[in-house]
Amino acid sequence: MGIKHLFQLIQEHAPGAVKTGEIKNQFGRKVAIVRRVCIASTFSHARSLTVSRSMSIYSFLIAVRSDGQQLMSDTGETTSHLMGLFYRTLRMVDNGIKPLYVFDGAPPKLKSGELAKRFQRKTEAQAGMEEAKETGTAEDVEKFSRRTVRVTREHNAECQQLLKLMGIPFIIAPTEAEAQCAVLARGGKVYAAASEDMDTLTFNTPILLRHLTFSEQRKEPILEIHLDKVLEGLDMDQKQFIDLCILLGCDYLDPVKGIGPSTALKMLREHKDLEGVVEHIKKNTKLTIPEDWPFADARTLFLEPDVRPADAPECDFKWEAPDVEGLVKFLVEEKHFNEDRVRNGAAKLQKNMKTAQQSRLEGFFKPVEKTAEEKASLKRKADEKLEAKKKKQKEDAKAKKQAKAKPKGAA
Repeated sequence: MGIKHLFQLIQEHAPGAVKTGEIKNQFGRKVAIVRRVCIASTFSHARSLTVSRSMSIYSFLIAVRSDGQQLMSDTGETTSHLMGLFYRTLRMVDNGIKPLYVFDGAPPKLKSGELAKRFQRKTEAQAGMEEAKETGTAEDVEKFSRRTVRVTREHNAECQQLLKLMGIPFIIAPTEAEAQCAVLARGGKVYAAASEDMDTLTFNTPILLRHLTFSEQRKEPILEIHLDKVLEGLDMDQKQFIDLCILLGCDYLDPVKGIGPSTALKMLREHKDLEGVVEHIKKNTKLTIPEDWPFADARTLFLEPDVRPADAPECDFKWEAPDVEGLVKFLVEEKHFNEDRVRNGAAKLQKNMKTAQQSRLEGFFKPVEKTAEEKASLKRKADEKLEAKKKKQKEDAKAKKQAKAKPKGAA
């Protein structure tokens, strides 16, 4: 689920934290990506990324389809996950990225409620799909079909087997893949975390990439979000930012009904932390805090997640030459992929491992840190822009209200 409305707040209050670009702009970097699948990719000159959830096995199962159905081998086995993983990994490699995949471990106990909701939604979708087959349209069947997709242990195992044959490293996180990706990014193992889930920032990853692993058909720019600029724009430290994300609604806890993103930000700024916000809500509002709302436990899961340290032996990653004949045996003989395409893909992997990658300009020129005056000036301009936007919205709303109140036929 991620964090509700967080990207909206960042766009409004910290627009300078978000950069847009193409996949080729990530040349020479290492990236970590989350399984469901999870990948991290490595670039030359100590640039790395952690990618979470966007490269998930689930996303391949629902995206890589033919006539609304998952791709199958001649023997009836699902191959959508392998097709998506193989070709989108090749796309990253072609653009100078060395991917590292991070697989989810066991979910924290506090996440059981969210997982139960997801299971319930899939059960309801299954019933909806059966009904749509009887009375609905093809579009209805497709809609419910996507919601019933489940990732199995066999899908995971096959993806890991494919990665080994491709020479692409992976790691299984103790719990949350996003948290492990964040540790790798902070430790300099990768440049950033790549994920569609905004809670990757809540785990304190310095840089988050979104849309990195989208197919080329999506035609959406890659978003590069810098946490330090997010905190600067929101005028918060990391702990307050975590409290804000919990209040907005995360995978561990539901949001408080009646509190939207603007109100949540205002409350955190005024009362400093969730303890202060909860006390204010109970004493001064008609809002109701859920009976079972252990926000302190959720905060601890973000601040102190169960992860492997970046210097652990398991995090000593190596990108190796592909096992070409092993790929042919697995993908062609067992899964009935096209042999020419598999061999061409393996050749691209081999070429990437042999070619010395160019160093990025950032390796030669250290960015100049902005002065306190420059930072204050940027913040003042951002605040002025936000105030002007709010003033215009109020004026537009007032004009609209006056227009509605004017009698019909009046000049």
